[in-house]
Amino acid sequence: MQSNQQMNYLGEEKIPKLMLKFSIPCILSLLVSALYNIVDQIFIGNSELSALGNAATGVVFPIFIIAQAFAWCFGDGCAAYLSICQGKKDTKNSPVCIGSGITITLLTSIVLLAVFFPFKTQILMLFGASENSIGMAIEYFNIILVFFPIFMLMNMMNAVIRADGSPAGSMASMLTGAIVNIILDPAFIFGLHWGMKGAALATVIGQTVSFVISVRYFFHTKTFRLKWKHFIPKLGVFSTALKLGTSSFITQMTIVIISLVCNMMLAKYGALSHYGIDIPIAVIGIESKVFTVVINIVVGIILGCQPIISYNYGAKNYERVKTTYHYVLTATVVIGLVSTLLFELVPNFIVGMFGKPTNIPNPEDYWRFAELTFRIFLSLVVFTCTIKMTSIFFQAVGKPVHAIVSSVTRDIICFVPLVLILPCFFGVEGVLYAAPIADFLAMTVAVFMTVRFMRSLGKETQMKGRSKALLKESKEGIIITIAREHGSVGKQVGKVVAEKLNIPFYYKEVAALAAEESGLHKEFISDINANSPQLLHELYLSTNVVQQAVIAQEKMINKIAAQGSCVIVGRAADYVLRGYDNVVRIFIYAPEEYRIDRVMEVYGDTKAEAVKNIYRSDKARAAYYHNISNLRWGDVHNYDLLIDSSIGVKQCAAAICSFLDCSTTKNLRNTD
Repeated sequence: MQSNQQMNYLGEEKIPKLMLKFSIPCILSLLVSALYNIVDQIFIGNSELSALGNAATGVVFPIFIIAQAFAWCFGDGCAAYLSICQGKKDTKNSPVCIGSGITITLLTSIVLLAVFFPFKTQILMLFGASENSIGMAIEYFNIILVFFPIFMLMNMMNAVIRADGSPAGSMASMLTGAIVNIILDPAFIFGLHWGMKGAALATVIGQTVSFVISVRYFFHTKTFRLKWKHFIPKLGVFSTALKLGTSSFITQMTIVIISLVCNMMLAKYGALSHYGIDIPIAVIGIESKVFTVVINIVVGIILGCQPIISYNYGAKNYERVKTTYHYVLTATVVIGLVSTLLFELVPNFIVGMFGKPTNIPNPEDYWRFAELTFRIFLSLVVFTCTIKMTSIFFQAVGKPVHAIVSSVTRDIICFVPLVLILPCFFGVEGVLYAAPIADFLAMTVAVFMTVRFMRSLGKETQMKGRSKALLKESKEGIIITIAREHGSVGKQVGKVVAEKLNIPFYYKEVAALAAEESGLHKEFISDINANSPQLLHELYLSTNVVQQAVIAQEKMINKIAAQGSCVIVGRAADYVLRGYDNVVRIFIYAPEEYRIDRVMEVYGDTKAEAVKNIYRSDKARAAYYHNISNLRWGDVHNYDLLIDSSIGVKQCAAAICSFLDCSTTKNLRNTD
């Protein structure tokens, strides 16, 4: 959890200064990661392996991404879980999650190796390898595949290192490995004439160096300590991290899908054209590496700005959210326009960095296709960058549905069908036109969603000098937590119980206290469940801004409990206070018809609206509870008392008080 000073910094410091502070490390880290994919291709293309060598690495690249998808899913999930545990001051579960993550990453890498190795020829041919390039692709892939465990563990561990407060340590690991790769590539390829084997060995040795540095760091971590017992997978804990890393997995697998479809169509229609199979595959491989550099700069900027956007959105500093977005959008457009100028004016110069096509019979076709690829396929790269930036922006403000729609519209809904359809009419060049058309259509959707979202923000800003929410004085005694179904009048029951026992009652007050603690707006914290989308509850709850609110609430619930006896309604307080001995956990339910009548009476809903709202609210509460506890909301095993409130508010409160009296007497007898 950030300190109040850090939070004020995010809410008050000049935005350009914040962007430089947070975005530059992200950009550098992503660019270093891209070096691993680019360096091999440059040295291979400038050697006797030439264009066929580049084609071979191009068909292996999507398989790299599959391994990276799992590694980043596990690593980013564990990193997010570690950050949450830091906020809760939970030192028990974070090493369990990270140790489980390391073991599961290792096991996954072995499974991938076992699946890919026996079917490598078929898989590489599926991804576009030709009779001319398949031998080189297999030679390169054999070595890369053996080192999958090291590659995946290195990526997984680096994400955790960054979350442990050591972005410099993660950078040092990646950069050192990349430098080793750069040094060994020419030594192995040109000096020892090892060809594809040399390029692969340079890559895996660089990855191994990065892995060793990462392992060394794990003996000197800042916020957690791993023991041998932590490496035994605990799926109950790790499942939360898995959900937090889902978005990373989806993003990477989307790249695999579009790479697979694109390569298949290039191979199919390239074979029917004068270009052949290898030229389109080699050129698209180069294009993907160059594009990775551009998109990583944009992603680095917006990822660096995520904490700024998330905090100010949660604090309802909407003007700062809009201003930050405008700065990021401006930077994205500038990067996109500069890239577009380079791709349109000097495409052959860029492709020439990756060598000359000396081992194909028609080099003039190579240059022609390369020119077309960069001028057509990347003609609307400024839109591509803006779409990606918009998707991550929506993640930052807790809108996972918007984020997924923005991303999927371009890659899956538009690009994949266009790649399948256009070549039927325009041949292999039809693949190139699919990208700008998909960019244009997806950009239209992104602009519509962004404009609508910005208008919905209005001009509300965080109130200055907010009234101070106070903890209420109490006495020693039991703490009563009440979870309830929507419409079961659980709040009213809790209030009556508190009055009968003459102890403090907390409901909306929890959100107000959490707002004072975190700097977020109390309405945003209070309405977490109300704002949860109909779908993708888990992704919504895993977003940065919502997690800030969740952590702040849990911290204040613990502070409330430390004051003494009280009644706390909602907010999964029964689970948050699981370490307390003097907590009585109550769940209040009621028949559906009773709840429908109460919702219609209180909120003025029609019967259809009441049914819909009850379903939506209960589903959101269940998702919230499961997100932080990994338990099932409403499960009888999680509570000390379940009671039907349809007997009446006063009668229900009286029954609870009687239960509390019996429980207290029983405990006293057990003590005696």
